[in-house]
Amino acid sequence: LRSCSPGRARRTNASRRARLVARFGDIYAQERLDAETLLRTYIGDMETVQRIIYIAAVESFHAAKMAYRQFKIRVRETLSLGHSGPESLEDTVLDYIVRHEDLYDVQASVNEVIRSMNINPRISFPPEIDFIVISTLIRELCRVAFSMQTLFPPLDIAFGTDGELFSENKYHRSFDSDFTAALVAYHVWPALMEDDIVIVKGEAVTKR
Repeated sequence: LRSCSPGRARRTNASRRARLVARFGDIYAQERLDAETLLRTYIGDMETVQRIIYIAAVESFHAAKMAYRQFKIRVRETLSLGHSGPESLEDTVLDYIVRHEDLYDVQASVNEVIRSMNINPRISFPPEIDFIVISTLIRELCRVAFSMQTLFPPLDIAFGTDGELFSENKYHRSFDSDFTAALVAYHVWPALMEDDIVIVKGEAVTKR
């Protein structure tokens, strides 16, 4: 348990942050579109498809953050028994998590996301559709969200609600938006935030 070098997490923070921000963009460009294509084979309405994917992203971040907190508690309890420095216990815990992220039970988070989506009143779908069809997207989002919790400061997604005032700083408008509308009809992809500052814009649809 003491094999990791002191301050490893802090020393690698900038490079890990850059990699994770890039990966978040890759998921938007690849896994999101793959999930869209899969869902369109079952669901004809594009708005419903996009709502499902957005909720999957939100729920993935929520599940991964919960899993990270629980994982960190367990690691801290274990390492505190033999901790003697020179680095702080908190740094030692974080170094361990960064080095052993493969111990994160991502499948448990995927299952939790799918359970949450199945009872979400904002998305409806034919009964023959199981959200497990987009489990690849969910799994990748959970992984990146979990890793983002190890950064200083951690990264998170913006909270978005239907009907909110559209923010040029936070979102791009989808191509099928009404570009004169002031309110968000629904969200396509969440914005990525660092200490309440947008570092990657999300995507939203505006309509009158």
